[in-house]
Amino acid sequence: MTQPPSQEPPQGGFGAPQEPQGTPPQPPQPQSPPAAPPQMPATPPPPAGAPQTPPPTQPGYGYPQAPGAQPGYGYPQAPGQGPGQTAPGPYAQQPGPYGTPAGPYGQQPGPYGQQPGPYGQQPGYGYPQQQYPGAPAPGGSGGNPFKGKPAVIIGAALAALLVIGGGIFLLTSGEDEKDPVAKPTAAPSAPSASASVDQGDGKGDGRETNDDLNAGRKPGEAKVLWLTANDIDLPRNGADVYGPWIVGDTLVKGMYRSVNGYSVTDGKQKWTLPLPADMCAAPGNPTSDGKIVIGVKSGTTDKADCSVLQQIDLNTGKAGWKKSVKKNGTWDLLSDIGLAISGDTVTVGRTSNSNAYKVSDGSELFATPSGNCKPFAFAGGPKLIAATSCRTDDLDNPQHQIQEIDPTTGKAKWTYQPKRGWEVDKVYSVSPLVVSLTQREEKKWGILALKENGTLRSQLISDKGDSPTVDCGSDFAIFGEKLEGCTGVAADANTFYMMTKDDTSGSARTNKVLAFNLNTGKTKWKSDAPAERTMKPLGMEGGNVLVYLEPSYDKGGAIATIAPTGGAPKVVLQHPDSTTRIENFFSSKVVYSGGRSFVVSDRVSASNDEEEKEQTTMMAFGK
Repeated sequence: MTQPPSQEPPQGGFGAPQEPQGTPPQPPQPQSPPAAPPQMPATPPPPAGAPQTPPPTQPGYGYPQAPGAQPGYGYPQAPGQGPGQTAPGPYAQQPGPYGTPAGPYGQQPGPYGQQPGPYGQQPGYGYPQQQYPGAPAPGGSGGNPFKGKPAVIIGAALAALLVIGGGIFLLTSGEDEKDPVAKPTAAPSAPSASASVDQGDGKGDGRETNDDLNAGRKPGEAKVLWLTANDIDLPRNGADVYGPWIVGDTLVKGMYRSVNGYSVTDGKQKWTLPLPADMCAAPGNPTSDGKIVIGVKSGTTDKADCSVLQQIDLNTGKAGWKKSVKKNGTWDLLSDIGLAISGDTVTVGRTSNSNAYKVSDGSELFATPSGNCKPFAFAGGPKLIAATSCRTDDLDNPQHQIQEIDPTTGKAKWTYQPKRGWEVDKVYSVSPLVVSLTQREEKKWGILALKENGTLRSQLISDKGDSPTVDCGSDFAIFGEKLEGCTGVAADANTFYMMTKDDTSGSARTNKVLAFNLNTGKTKWKSDAPAERTMKPLGMEGGNVLVYLEPSYDKGGAIATIAPTGGAPKVVLQHPDSTTRIENFFSSKVVYSGGRSFVVSDRVSASNDEEEKEQTTMMAFGK
């Protein structure tokens, strides 16, 4: 493992941050999100109050600690001063953690300078160092300073002043035993085939059973290929949906106590795999041959934790190996875990601990390393990226690291160390590597791009008036942290694409897609959504940026592309205007594959059993 590389400060000088001119925008008071968001009403309001897409959230690290509660690795600290303060940015402007910088910046101490070492005047390693994760205090807000509303980027003129002091553009939040042995299992039971599909009757959204969803289709509009309604009896608060994943001609999603595969062509259920308890975690992507490992609760009582791993072949729905994650001491909290897959490795990240297993046979590859810094969350795909937290003597001034991990050995290939106080929040892209960091004390947000060797590539700076944002879902994890899974972003080798926040209201709501040069961090171009529409990036398609034009009150959604040089979005699949009220789910994920688009509700919830069984859960469109 190499030492964290030394990062030179940006041009403009090193030292105390300069106070920006003017007053940064002040955020509204945070609001706790509802435990179970309601579904879109069957009968929409008049145009003046058209349905509003809920603003994307910036999920952070769970509930803030009450004063006196002592968190551990990767766990949130209680927010301190408000966003009016100015602080250095997260970019490492000093050499690695063990030396004093040399050269013109030698007067600045390293991260551990003038502070007691991690073991000084403290009990030995392995004994709780007053950094164990404490439970949220009763009566706490239960929210997070980064949840609720997307953050707002400070404009370029203000950001330029902050770059001198800290080297980053900042955002002010709007709210935001024995070793286990892999073995065959009798449960879950073998998958069974069944059919649960509505091919064009619109059931579940107040439409008559004999009403053909394609009857009102206009020339040039896509067809509604199929529609499904919920057929699972859920708990009172509903359930989150995991996925969807497309493997060959099968679309797979998991919810509550089953995983189900559907035909992409007609929506018929190809297989269903019952689970013995609630599904509680899933990675963002399966292996190249369609294998996945999900998290299942250890029982059906309130005391159950998310500690059981179940391998599944998404092609057939057959269950593979099953094992329980080995608990590493009293403070290894398995109530919330994050799973990520890279190659044949699945990682299990959670506060202070981590494990990795082979997806193919379940054998353990590596576990929590010894030493002062420990991984707590991972992002997978073509590379395995870890967020690491290091023990410090100041709980309000954490030290995080970003590492690329060898998926077979668990050894770090390189380490990048942000400035103290900045925490790794999300990985927006693994290749190229684009990472979000947060500073909770002052409710700030920054984005950096790293090179292949882990050195700083650029810091993203937006133009004044633009408000980039992402959609990371409704992550209510208390002790865990999922590093991957945000939408509304896309990337190619040299450019990173983000949507902007919708700053308007009513029928005039609209936004943009911004393209950032990853080598300079500056904005390359901006593409406006069509009038009275909003759009979000989905990924890349043939060198173009793939975007979803979200449905409005009277306009169906659409799949469109934006050229890598910018310009207006070009529609490639227009959804029917006549079904916009069904398509406009309260919250959904959109996938485009093989010329078809799939809109999948990411949570199913209703006020009673009858409404629950009528909820539209998926729609598919094609030509």
